[in-house]
Amino acid sequence: MPDPNANAEDNAGPDTTPLLRMWADIRMTGLGRSTIYRLVAQDKFPSPVRLSNRTIAWRRTDLERWTEERPTLTH
Repeated sequence: MPDPNANAEDNAGPDTTPLLRMWADIRMTGLGRSTIYRLVAQDKFPSPVRLSNRTIAWRRTDLERWTEERPTLTH
């Protein structure tokens, strides 16, 4: 029987990409919810994957790639 307390990341097999929900995106990127949606609309942030009628998530690999490609400030 599957563990009801496990998240999608823990259940990901070797051939699947872990999916992250909005709260994890905010934590990973440091961006706010409205900023993420604005950047998605402007094609400046990875598009989410629809899991159900009211549920979306982002592929971890897409977010990691986006984070690596972001310009960084150097002093």
